[in-house]
Amino acid sequence: MGKPLVAVFSGAGMSTDSGIPDYRGPQGLWRREPDAEKLVTYEYYMADPEIRRRSWLMRAELAALGARPNAAHLAVAALERGGTPVRVITQNVDGLHQLAGTPARKVFELHGTARSVVCTDCHARSGMDEALARVAAGEPDPACRACGGILKAATVMFGQRLDPVVLGQAMAVAKGCQVFIAVGSTLQVQPAASLAGMAAEAGARLIIVNAEETPYDSLADEVVREPIGTALPALLTRIAAG
Repeated sequence: MGKPLVAVFSGAGMSTDSGIPDYRGPQGLWRREPDAEKLVTYEYYMADPEIRRRSWLMRAELAALGARPNAAHLAVAALERGGTPVRVITQNVDGLHQLAGTPARKVFELHGTARSVVCTDCHARSGMDEALARVAAGEPDPACRACGGILKAATVMFGQRLDPVVLGQAMAVAKGCQVFIAVGSTLQVQPAASLAGMAAEAGARLIIVNAEETPYDSLADEVVREPIGTALPALLTRIAAG
């Protein structure tokens, strides 16, 4: 009998040990600075150059953190490397799963990536590093070099739809996996959060690793409240051992 397909669904809590703040936790960015939500809301971003200027500064601050994969990211990559079929579905835009060594083709980024920028007019893509270099050189709101359109991070902002292809792939994984681990997510943002229920309904073993309660705890086979950096590696070691 082959090893079970393990789906790891990661939220902001997965990356807090890497120095990236979460959004909705007790110390989350939205609770500390509610106005910050405007910086990642499409309607405000497109309408207001000042919001765009602040959004680019926020991106620069996050990039300056030089976030590296933490023990949880590395444990997921190690599980995959050890021969267990793994698929990662992530709400995060930091690219840390790939930096940790999980193959990019096995990572489904529901909310896009902050490592690239995209033109809202011609859809040309380029690197975030290049855009931030332009900001540092004195361009507060860099425009697309190809067409002059407004640039934004290649992330899904509030008010934008998820990429239907990526969402469809994630749904297929949720329905086809034998183990679904939701880690570091409040499981409140839809439709992403519904993947946990979808997996449980399809017969997967649902494990939730999160400091706070989630709406899906009652469906879970196991709920872990321990710190993610130690709890997830231990859990994945157990799964790898069968």
